[in-house]
Amino acid sequence: MKKMAFAATLAALLTANVRADTVGLYLGGQIWQNEANGVLGEKNTQIDFALKKEQQSYYFVAVEHPFPLLPNVRISSTSLDTTGKINLTQAYSFGGEKFPTDDVIQVPNDEFIIDIKLDTKLNASFNASYVDYTLYFELFDNGLFSFDLGLSARYFDGIVTVTGTTNVVATTDVKDHPGHTPDHVGSEITGTTTAKGKIKINEIEPMLNVATNVNFPLTGLSLFAQGDYSLKSEHSLFDYQVGLNYDLVDSKMMDFNVTLGYRFAKVEFEDLYTDLEFKGAFVGVIAHF
Repeated sequence: MKKMAFAATLAALLTANVRADTVGLYLGGQIWQNEANGVLGEKNTQIDFALKKEQQSYYFVAVEHPFPLLPNVRISSTSLDTTGKINLTQAYSFGGEKFPTDDVIQVPNDEFIIDIKLDTKLNASFNASYVDYTLYFELFDNGLFSFDLGLSARYFDGIVTVTGTTNVVATTDVKDHPGHTPDHVGSEITGTTTAKGKIKINEIEPMLNVATNVNFPLTGLSLFAQGDYSLKSEHSLFDYQVGLNYDLVDSKMMDFNVTLGYRFAKVEFEDLYTDLEFKGAFVGVIAHF
């Protein structure tokens, strides 16, 4: 009975999907114009740096084969870079560095008033990328609809830098005492200090990978969706993309497609205390040999 059950299961695995009878190589890439928003900092001091829109890159290579018991393989790389700057108005520290808050100190004097003002500007730079090593199975494919499920090992590599520039501005005003005039009346920058804090990110995250594709017959168009979701509860790390794929070239030697869609990525690490989102439209190409 057990042998019959095993044979039935094996037969189902071997015949459940409609697969190509040759090995296929896929090469693709995207230009992703995204908008970044969120906060950077340490546990009790997180700030919105008004991060800039940036153009990111994504590319992948995948190998699919006709052997249903072996997983297909895909390797992809995504960049996530952005910058931002603010005038500091609250206590803030990053990467073990404390940055002086904007403040005014009054120096008492019988003849005139000196106000010492600290003016701090912060520049943040988030430079990161991740590579996904994915093993996945095509669980269903009838020519019109397909569904893939797999696991990814995401190697996240990056560095976040916050640089603070503090100007010390002295303002001198005359008191209401005739005949007593200081050498200088007005404001001037009397000094500038710079501080820099850095935090590096080097982590490997296990991710769940899902993908689906819906073909529209006789049009050359298909609708696709793909997502990766962290399997660690202490991290909120995921991304997904949805879009349209058009068969520009369909021949025996090669298929060449263009894609257009929308992509969203969320990056939240507890040790870095980030909560960032990247979202926007992308355009891409896929070649199938």
